[in-house]
Amino acid sequence: MKIAHIAPHADASGNGVVNVAVDLACAQATLGHEIAFLSPGGSLVKVLECNSVTYAEIPKSMIGITPVVYGHLRKFFIQFKPDVVHAHMVPGALLARLLRRTGPFRLVTSVHNAPRLHTRLMGSGDVIICVSEALAAAMCRQGIPARKVRVVHNGPLGSPRWSKAAGPVQKIMLSRPAIVTVAGLFAHKGIADLIAAFSLVAAHLPAAMLYIVGDGPMRSRLERQARCQPCADRIVFTGFVDDPRAYMRAADLFVLASRREGFGLVLAEAREAGCAIVATDVGGIREVLDGSAAGVLVRPHRPQALGEAMLDLLRNKEQRRALAARAASGLDWLNVGRMAEETLAVYRGVLEGPRR
Repeated sequence: MKIAHIAPHADASGNGVVNVAVDLACAQATLGHEIAFLSPGGSLVKVLECNSVTYAEIPKSMIGITPVVYGHLRKFFIQFKPDVVHAHMVPGALLARLLRRTGPFRLVTSVHNAPRLHTRLMGSGDVIICVSEALAAAMCRQGIPARKVRVVHNGPLGSPRWSKAAGPVQKIMLSRPAIVTVAGLFAHKGIADLIAAFSLVAAHLPAAMLYIVGDGPMRSRLERQARCQPCADRIVFTGFVDDPRAYMRAADLFVLASRREGFGLVLAEAREAGCAIVATDVGGIREVLDGSAAGVLVRPHRPQALGEAMLDLLRNKEQRRALAARAASGLDWLNVGRMAEETLAVYRGVLEGPRR
């Protein structure tokens, strides 16, 4: 099968959409398919090429629909002749739809994040892959016909992005008890709620530390919030970290306080690292945590409830260990190979069905 993926970029910047697209392309190439990856470039191009994926760079104006980008894609599609074009963002989906005359390919779109107004445009695909059952239900509520929706849960474990040549995950020492979160610093990631919750924890556990691993446009505002807390000296902003698994492995508790979340890739990685997990019950998070078997779930926008859940686990070592053990078990379904096979099955289904 000849498959062309269109992604917003190919940079190792912590963007979950890009990470999934790169993992998927590499895994499909490993399974013997002819794969192309189109994006404005980035540091993950080397990973793609090392996994036999053809890389085609397109202009950085990919964030919009322009004649230049249209021309680049048209030329590539005519030469490559894909059976399936898989678009991972709205502009790519709309451009691919416009380019249908270049060949009889089928268009598959992926919705990775909680739907917003423009997300409905992903319905331009023959089928829409959603990364969780919760996200699929949300798309249907937005008016996407259920017959077009498929669910393929993300599978970040065993990712080709973690090169074996790079060696084992480095060990780091954190002050304990250590609470770790890994997230882009955006409003919807709930870091403001986590900082408020940590203030409650810190008042009862004077040695507790909060490590916020990630970067983003909210960083300055969140740092100001942290400086206003009595525990300001125990809140550490690390910035973006290429491989955050070292922080996860050193954590006493991993927390994801998202206010909306399509899936929560980082939770799968935290499970693999053997973390005890507290997370908000939004979007696909419950699915990643096997209901509540692999983590404690709290309602979003509730710093008090989040802080109490964190405090309970930090005070109870045996409960924390038992939760971490459950989180680290039954992870096969979160593997990249399963994701690749299920996505290929979606392609086969749309190729066999009538063209819309």
